[in-house]
Formats: sequence, structure tokens, C-alpha cells
Amino acid sequence: MNKINYVQFYLMIQALPQALKALRSNPARTVLTTLGIIIGIAAVILVLSAGAGFRAIINDQIATLGTNTLVIATRVPPTTKNRAAAQANNGPSFDATVAITSFKMRDLEEVKRLPNVSNVYGIAVGQATASYLNNKKSIMYFGVSSGRFEIDKGTLAKGRFFSDGEDKGAGQVAVLGSAVAGNLFGQDEPLGKYLRIGTLNFLVVGVYNPRGGPVGGGDDAVYIPLVTAQKKLLGIDHIARGVVEMQNINLAETTVDDIRLVLRHNHDIANPAKDDFTVATQADVLGTLNTIFNGITILLISIAAISLIVGGVGIMNIMYVAVTERTAEIGLKKALGARHADILNEFLIESVLVTVLGGIIGILAGGFLGWLVSAIAGSFGLSWKFIVPFSAIILAVGVSGGIGMVFGILPARQASKLDPIRALQYE
Repeated sequence: MNKINYVQFYLMIQALPQALKALRSNPARTVLTTLGIIIGIAAVILVLSAGAGFRAIINDQIATLGTNTLVIATRVPPTTKNRAAAQANNGPSFDATVAITSFKMRDLEEVKRLPNVSNVYGIAVGQATASYLNNKKSIMYFGVSSGRFEIDKGTLAKGRFFSDGEDKGAGQVAVLGSAVAGNLFGQDEPLGKYLRIGTLNFLVVGVYNPRGGPVGGGDDAVYIPLVTAQKKLLGIDHIARGVVEMQNINLAETTVDDIRLVLRHNHDIANPAKDDFTVATQADVLGTLNTIFNGITILLISIAAISLIVGGVGIMNIMYVAVTERTAEIGLKKALGARHADILNEFLIESVLVTVLGGIIGILAGGFLGWLVSAIAGSFGLSWKFIVPFSAIILAVGVSGGIGMVFGILPARQASKLDPIRALQYE
């Protein structure tokens, strides 16, 4: 190894203990210097961890519906009047005050006869106060046809699902989400007891295992026969949504087209632009949710980046101070043969080490906060998984190191350009 390479190697080896010594010499300054990096990296880790946990909940909930299902929902078609108003205001051409009442169970019964469809169920949704003895709770109730229990992957902790006969006969029976059962019945056995919803009494025939999410109602919902909800509680004959189970998921697009043809025929729709319904696969739903999650994640990370920039400025300031404090040392090294590039590399390495140290602390802090979020979510009954994506750790280390390089370059250049004679005379 020649002299120049030896000096370069020596300076690189010495950079780590010198950086650590500089950090230990003024711990308060070190903490304040790296605080911006720590906060920024912690925020990034927290956002990515929380996002991964929430995505896991949604994925699990969609999985309970089955990856081979389609969802039919009502949609207000654009009219000439609201389309013109929307164009004038650059807004959507829909009138949200109009309710669609044309989607009915007979539509789903015809859909069920399509070649690739194995089962269907309809949904009507309402809100009411549920009570048992002196306990009351505001709940969402879902009127569902019995096909739900053959399609849905949720399992019961006790009891049974209601039958097709109980559905079509408008039976007053109910299957409870786990949270509703716990809140209203406490230690009492809910099976065989009567739960009051609105003005009607419902016999509890089943209780779900904890589901841990909002899709399909979650643990705070009550499930009753669809016909009962329509005729006795809501006073309607239409449904809000329909779920379709396919035999072959590879024929999803063909099945969607077939469903659209059936509904357009039933609803006398000649122009597809005037559809009063939408048909979406679970992949479509998941894709839409992922787009939303990605947008929110980018926004939050952009906000966290402000802390990283502030931290970078702090790193640059501390490195300028380090250059001033070690001017004589720099002069001595240059007198012994160190080149401009050697001094530049030494201070850049020190800057990167400082920021990476802040990044590591930020990763630990962000991971702890992510765990805390999962614990709090779990206390509310959500099956929130604590996840810290490995990509987030790589990103955090890379970003912190990059900040050290970017904001350390100016102080390092100043150090490398010092005149050795003047530097040796500096006191």
C-alpha cells in the first residue's frame, strides 16, 4: 500500500472514533443536533408502520369476504341538470340527494343464474338503538339474506346463523358482532335472550368471533334477516348492495360484463353512461384503497421531510463548529501529507455517522410508536398488526446517510481548503 492510500485508509479508520469522541464531548449539543433527524425518521417509520398495519386489517377483512367475490352497489347516474351544474363548478355530475331504489333481490336472483356465479346475498343497512335490560348501545344493523353465511369467511364463537326460511319469513332473529354481545350482555349468555332493536325484539341465535375491522360491519354490528330489515324496520323493498360469489376468479371480467347486462335489462338502461349501479371485484376495491393509502402516506412523509431538512441544517451547523474547533488538527494532518480529498472525506464520514446515529435512534423511536399505535388499536378491538417494513428501515438509513452527505459537504469543503500554515497557527 503506497503512502497516499495509507493516509486515506488511516483517515477513514480514524473517522469513527473521532466522530464518537466529538459526540461524547458535548452530549447536549449532539442531542439537539440530531433531534430533527430523529423526529423526521421516527415520523417516517411511524407512518409506514401504521400504514402497513392498517393495510393488513383491510386485507384480512377483504379476505373474509372472499377473493372470488364481486360487489354490486347503487350509484346515482348523471342527469342533464346536475351534469351542467357540475361542469359549471368543475365538480362531479352526481346528485347525492337522490336515492336509488331500483336495485332489488330479484336482480340478484337473476345474477345467481349466470354461468360463473355460485351464490349471492343482498344487504340493507340501518342504524338504531339496541338494548338488553338496562344496557343500550347505538348500532349499525345489517339486513342480509342467508347466502351471506355461505360466502362470508367469518366464524361464530357460539350459536348458529339464521336460515333461509327465517330470512324469507321475516323472522326476528339476530347474529351479533362480538363487541355488541360484550357491551350489551356482559357476563350474561346472549344465546336464547331477546335483544331489542328499535321497537322490535330479536332472538339472539349466534355470536361472531372477533373480526377486528370495519368491513361488513365489524364487531359492532348486528346481522338480521334482510326481509325483516326491509319490511319491519326500514319500510323499503330495495337493497343497498349485493355480493356475488364466483366459481372461477379468472372469469371475473366476463362475469362483471354479464352482471351489467342483466341489471341494464332489468332497469331499462340503454346507455351505459346512465347505469344506476357499479360492479367491482375485490381487486378493484383493494386497488382503490391502496391508491388512497399511498396518497395519504406520501402526504404524511412529505410533512415529516420538513423535520429532516431542519435536522440537516442542524448537522451542517455542528459540522461548521467542528471545523472551527479542529482547525489546528486539520493543519497538522495536511502538513503530514493529507490531501484536500482526505480531509473532505473525513468530515463527510463524520457527518454521515452523526446522521445515521440519529436515524438509528429515529428507527427505534418510530418502531416503539408504531407498536404503541397497534396496542391502542388492539384495545379498541381492532386486529391491528405491528409491522415495521424492512423497506422502511432501509429508507430511513439511506435518507439519514444522504442528509449527512448533502448537508455535510459544505463544512467538509471548507475544512479541506484550509491553508495548513494558517491552520497550524490557529488558536
